[in-house]
Order: sequence, then C-alpha cells, then structure tokens
Amino acid sequence: MRSADIRQQFIRFFEDRGHRFVPSSPVVPHDDPTLMFANAGMNQFKDVFLGTGRRDYARAANSQKCIRVSGKHNDLEQVGRDTYHHTFFEMLGNWSFGDYFKAEAIEWAWELLTGVWGLPGERLYATVFGGDASDGLEPDEDAERFWQELTPIGADHVRRFGRKDNFWEMGETGPCGPCSEIHIDLGPERCDRRGQPGHACGVNGGCARFIELWNLVFIQFNRDAEGGLHELPAKHVDTGMGFERLVALLQDKKSNYDTDVFAPLIERIVELTGQRYSGQLNSDVDDAFRVVADHARMLTFSITDGALPSNEGRGYVLRRLLRRAAMFGRLHLRQRQPFIHRLVATIADSMGGAFPELTGSASRVAEVIRDEELSFGRTLDRGIVEYETAKKWAIAEAKDIAKVEGRTRPKACIDGRRIWNLYQTYGFPADLTRLMAERDGLDCDMEGFEAEREKAREKARAEHKAKAEAVLTFHGTLPDTDDSPKYAGWLAQARVLGWVRGNRLVAKGRLEGGEEVGLVLDRTCFYSEQGGQVGDAGEIVSPTGTYDVDDTRRLGEGVLHLGHVGDGYLEVGQEVQLSVDPRRDDTRRNHTATHLVHWALREVLGEHVTQRGSLVDPLRLRFDFDHPKPLTAEEIELLERKVNERIYADLPVRTQVLDTAEARKLPGVRAFFGEKYGERVRVVEIGDGFSREFCGGTHLARTGQAGFFKIVSEESVAKGVRRITAVTGPGAVEYVQRTHQRLRFAASLLRVPDDEVGVRLEAIVEELKKLRQGVGRGMTPDLKSKRDELLRSAEKVNDVTVVVGELPTAPVPQLRECIDWFRDQAAPAAVFIAARQNDQVTLLAGVTHHLMEYGVSANLWVKHVAPLVGGSGGGKADLAQAGGKNPAGVTSALDEARKWIRDRLVR
Repeated sequence: MRSADIRQQFIRFFEDRGHRFVPSSPVVPHDDPTLMFANAGMNQFKDVFLGTGRRDYARAANSQKCIRVSGKHNDLEQVGRDTYHHTFFEMLGNWSFGDYFKAEAIEWAWELLTGVWGLPGERLYATVFGGDASDGLEPDEDAERFWQELTPIGADHVRRFGRKDNFWEMGETGPCGPCSEIHIDLGPERCDRRGQPGHACGVNGGCARFIELWNLVFIQFNRDAEGGLHELPAKHVDTGMGFERLVALLQDKKSNYDTDVFAPLIERIVELTGQRYSGQLNSDVDDAFRVVADHARMLTFSITDGALPSNEGRGYVLRRLLRRAAMFGRLHLRQRQPFIHRLVATIADSMGGAFPELTGSASRVAEVIRDEELSFGRTLDRGIVEYETAKKWAIAEAKDIAKVEGRTRPKACIDGRRIWNLYQTYGFPADLTRLMAERDGLDCDMEGFEAEREKAREKARAEHKAKAEAVLTFHGTLPDTDDSPKYAGWLAQARVLGWVRGNRLVAKGRLEGGEEVGLVLDRTCFYSEQGGQVGDAGEIVSPTGTYDVDDTRRLGEGVLHLGHVGDGYLEVGQEVQLSVDPRRDDTRRNHTATHLVHWALREVLGEHVTQRGSLVDPLRLRFDFDHPKPLTAEEIELLERKVNERIYADLPVRTQVLDTAEARKLPGVRAFFGEKYGERVRVVEIGDGFSREFCGGTHLARTGQAGFFKIVSEESVAKGVRRITAVTGPGAVEYVQRTHQRLRFAASLLRVPDDEVGVRLEAIVEELKKLRQGVGRGMTPDLKSKRDELLRSAEKVNDVTVVVGELPTAPVPQLRECIDWFRDQAAPAAVFIAARQNDQVTLLAGVTHHLMEYGVSANLWVKHVAPLVGGSGGGKADLAQAGGKNPAGVTSALDEARKWIRDRLVR
C-alpha cells in the first residue's frame, strides 16, 4: 500500500462521515505568536478551542505538516540515531467542534484501523485516563465503557494510566481534557531493552515493542489562572496520528526511513554521494543518511512556507539544521561541496501531490539552501581549525587536572566559553561542536555555553530597553488600555491604537521594521512595571509583521509596550496577537516568594521590619527592609528554612479585589511604600492568611510552584536599611549546584573532604602569611632590581598583565618567589621568566587562577617554549618549570613565549 493511498484513505474515511477536509496550514504560523512552527494538527483550530474563533463546519480532517525542533517536543539529538524521530512529519487528524464526542471518536478509530487497514485487533491496546486526586478528577469511565461496548477489544487490553500519559493540556491555562491512546504490540522481537534489569514489555513500558499509533483527546475542561478546572459548555474532539509511523506499520517496515515516504530521498543521496545506505543503527554513515534526509525535508517545507535562514528565531533553527546536515555530510558522507540543495527537487516530486505548494517553489528553495551551504562552507574550514585548538586545550586541561588531583585523567571537556566562541564567531551551532567532540571522545560544557548565551541575550535586551526608555519622555495623554487580561494568561488579541516616538503620539500610519517605540494597544495581557515587579517582555504579531516587546510600562491609564519592530511592519488599526515571554513564570515564582520573605523576616527579626522597596524579575528577587544591623548566618538560615517550609507545604495563593476601606480591616494585611490606593485594591493572601498584602502583581496558584528558595546575598543599602537578594525554582537549584561545584573543586585541590575545606584554608592562609614575610630574604640586589624593572615594563593584553623576560642567575626557589610576587602585584597576570647559569637555562611560567578558568595553562606554555633552549619540562596549570642546555636560544624562547600568550589572550 503506497503512502499516498494511506493518506487519502484516512481523509476519505472521515469525509464519508461528514468531515470537511481542511488543507494543512503552513508550518510557519502567521497568526499564532506562541508557536515557532506548527507542531500539531490542532494548531490551526486553537482559536475554536479557546472560544475566540468559529468555523462554518463542526467536523474536520486533514494531514498537517508539523515541525518539532524546540521546547518539550525537542527530539533533535535522536534524529538519525534511531529510525522514527523526525524534525518534520505529518500528523493525520480528525476534529469535532462541539459535535460528536467520545463514542464516535473511539468507534471510528477502531473501524479505520481494523476494518479499512486490516490491523489485527488482538494486537491493539487502548489507554484511558485513570483519574487524578489533586484535580478532583474521576477515571474516564465513559471512554473505558465505550471501548468495551462499541469495539471487540478485550477488557484486558483497555488500560488506565495517570495524568502524565492520559490527560492533555494546551498550556498552563486553557482547554484540556482526558485522552485515550491506541497502541499496537509489534511482537517480543521488537523490544530494544531485552536483558535490562527490571524491564518488562508493556504499554507505556519504554521499549519499541509497544508503540502509540493514535491519540484521541477529549477536550471537556478549561483550566483557569488559579489552576481550577471547569466544564466547557461545548465539548470537542482532537485526534492525532503520526503518518510516517503508520506507513511503516502498514508497509511492514521496521524503519520509517525504509518506507516509500523516504525511499526516493535516500536513493538520491546514494546517487549524489556514492555512499551505500544499509539501514543500520550505530553506523556513522547510515546515521548521516537519516539526518540529511530528515533535515532536507524540514528545510524544504519550512522555506516553502515562508521561513528563511537567519540568526534569530525560527531562522536560526533553519540555519542550525542546515549546518548540522552539512556537517554530517562532510564528516561521514565525504561531501565537501554543497549537495543538500540538490535534494529539493526529489522532495517536491515525491510530496508535491499532497502538498502542491512544493512544486512551484522548488527552484527558489534550492537556491536559498545552496547559498546557505556555500556561506557555511566558507566558515567551516576556519571553524574546524578553531575547534582543533579547543580540543587541544580540553585534552591539556584534563591532563593538568589529573596531575593536580593525583588521579586518573578525567574525560576531556571543551569549555563552554570556547563552544560559545565557535558559535558566535564561526557560526558553529553548539550541537555541531558536540557532534565533533563525540567523534573525538570529548565532553562539552553545555551549561557553560548556555550561561554565555544568556549573558549575550541579557546584553541585547538591555540595549533594546535603553533605546526604548527614550519614549518615556512623553508627557501627553495615552488612550486607555484594558490590561485585565494580564491575570488571565499569556495570550490575548488586541488592536493597534498607535505608538509613542520621542515625545509624540502617532495615531495613524505604518510602523516600519527596526524602529524603537512604545506601542499602544486597546487591551493587553502584558504586565506593566509597578509595585517592584518588572514589566513583561514578549512578542506581538500582526498580519504584516512582528513586534518584540522588551519592557512594559504604564503611563496614566495607558500601557506602553517598549520595543522594536522585528520583521515586516505594523499599522494603526491592525488586529494583533499578543504572547508574553514564558519567563513570566519565573517572575511569578519570585514575587510570591517575596511575600513569604516579608512574612519570615517579621517572624525572625521582629515586628519592626517594614518593607522599604523590592525588585522582582525573572532572575531574582530583591527585598529592602528596616533593620539596624547585618543578619547573622543563623538568622539567614532560619529565614531560608521558614520560607522553604511554606513552599513545601504547597499552600494556596488567593487573590481578591475589595473596597480599600474593607481591605484595610483584614487581619494582618499590609500596604507599602506610602502608595496611593484607589477605591478598590487587590489583596494577595497565602495559606490561612498568615501573609496578606495589597499587591497588583502576578503570582503563583500555590506556593509549591516556587520549588525552592535560596538567599544569595545580604547587604546594607543605607543606614538602617538592609537588602536581601534571593533566587527561586530552577535558578535556586542552579545557584546551589554552582556553589557545590566550587566547593568540590576547592576540596579536590586541597585534597580534603568537603567539610574540611574551611579548616584547611585557614591553615593555608597562615602559611602564606609566613611565606610572604620571608619573600625577598636572601635575594641579591641585582635580582630585586631586575624583578622590579620587568614589572614596570610589563604589557597589558586584554586587561591581563604579561611579564616576559630574563632574570639574573638565582636559585630556583627564589625564581619561584619572583613568580608569586609578580602574580600578587599585578593580577590577573601571566609570567614567563628565564635565567642562565653557564651552559644551563631555567624557564618558569606562572598564571593566575583567573586565566586558568579561560584555558591558559602554564604547563602548556613552558612545554611549548622549552625546546627552543634544548630542554623539556612541565608542571601544573598555574606554575610550571623547564630546564635546557642551550643558553643561546633564550632570546628566541622569550619571543616565542610572548607570541604564545598573546595569541591566547586576544581570542
């Protein structure tokens, strides 16, 4: 059975049952700012489920083009390594909008699978929702009953599973409901976990024997911002079935890549590369075939639908995948010239019948891909040279660690800063660096890379925000903005009323790309900066362009969305889609924790504690309060314990809007900063009311969502005013992990258990004091004089003091004292000295720990230079020594030492 026939049979089956065939929407969504790519069949019907849109039909069916390359559906690393993960795929689906429900969906699914396609019913299993006490939901007995009454499936083939597997939600708020999945047993020979301890084959058992075919979602609830569930007045059905997996099953293929969906493409790659595809797993060549085939499809469909490679957003995803495919082609298919663009025509020929838009765009798409391949090829060679340097540093650092810690050499790891430099300078996506590192048996510091990337993002956001601040000089009156949706969720629709540019409100015309303004809308779900909480960031999408929001401010009754046009343009009067950056979740965590901190401070320090200010953003919370002296370590620990106890108790956080006079009568309620309140105020209450505050900010539904709380600093900001800075959730966990990593590193260097680091450091400090008191004793005046002269003539390279020169003959301990003296006097410093005595040469190199963190090693430095004086040597990353027998080579050696360190410091 051909794949084209399978697709058509699905559509015709549901057309015969009153469904409208709805063509696939583009993979590049033009009306949903929450999506980078269409990733499910229901995307184009989301407005119906949300109640903001309507259709002139109640039943629909289609095959939707989908791309999944980011977020929770990101399986990119598995693409090519197995036979069924894809970045681009088709999703067969049928929908009911307030029409039929569970009975029909279940009966028709069984009829199509067994009656039309002939799948053996005894190999099929159905799962249903088993209930969830936390939401007060009973098991889905209706779906369970319909399976047993309307199909011949055995009772033991209908299984109950929990919320993780059988409850579908569009997001943290909005439509949701139980689902019923259909699985098939492919036989015990298909298990890929045989022999693993504790494994038992079964539905949702985690092996390849049982696979999910079809998911039937029954949308019958709406989850509000407080986490509560409410029955929907109209119930919907949303089903999805992976096309490529279905075709493999019906064509009796073990791999999706062996079906006629991929066969023409695989054959074309064989023709272009001269390589042979055998369909094996754990084969570099076969993995490369699958990666190139998959990525070529994704690129062809996405560029056809309007995406283009770039350095931002979805454009970056395209560029990243193209470069990933090109890298696999070069490493394993021996392709040094562009070849991926030559696959576009094959894809258009094989898929154009179902998606005719491919045929007319093939030449344009091929040209775009070819240009990208050429561009990447020009930088790839330079990048590979830089990668090889990074690899050498990683290997050398692993050797140094082994020497310092006196243990077996650890696996070499490429530093996150170098991975970032490869990406930033040479266009190497991090996964390409990781791919090359895996080939070479190295690890990659991906946490360090992400930290560097976040620094760059923060810098860019700050620059945009600084430019946008100029619009706040506006002193006129803005149109009113209804911002009540800010408490309801992250999405909203609005109309453009105008924008503020400089000191002028523009209420007509077009806003062109790149302009920095303050956008004014009739309504918004963005929170505007107030009460210590920063304004939201996010994206606004119009039919003609996008607007990136960097900050949100209120002026009078109007709200300014500060930012810039990203793509295209906006016009006054346009309807736009609003999407708040998901980092608001982090802000909510920090804001609720701020209320807990205020309560805990009064518990620990006393009732005199009064809030003097606060700042709440996605990264941290900052709380200023009255207190006459620094907090002790014990007080800080007690504060943390009290806040975390309330977090772990998972207490409800409730809000209510009351008349101000009535609100002030609530027990223990607190108002701050001498703020002026209107006739009505919003009160945020936690648990049984132990914390009650006037607050207009966004908060969690329950304290448990904060996860974990950790104070990172306590300091004075004014006489009698202290400041606490803290982190929550993932940020708090990351802070503790980083702190513990530093402790472990210190313990390994000191060769003591973690809990003895403090004692050992105290002893070392005392030893250093004694040593420094003796530095210089016994040195000749000539040595001291030359030492001082070298420091005065030292050069600065990227803020690092570089001392390279020759000292008079002296005992090695005195030369080492000179190294220590230079490092103490001029940190951060890199020092390289030579001393001659008769026909012998001594070389010493030393660097401060700051430079070691950036991969500069004294050990490698001295090893590189020593051959020029006919010698060899080595040492540790911070101090190394070599000896030689060619005094005539000292001048050349010092020149090479300067060149070596400059090359590393200017990168």
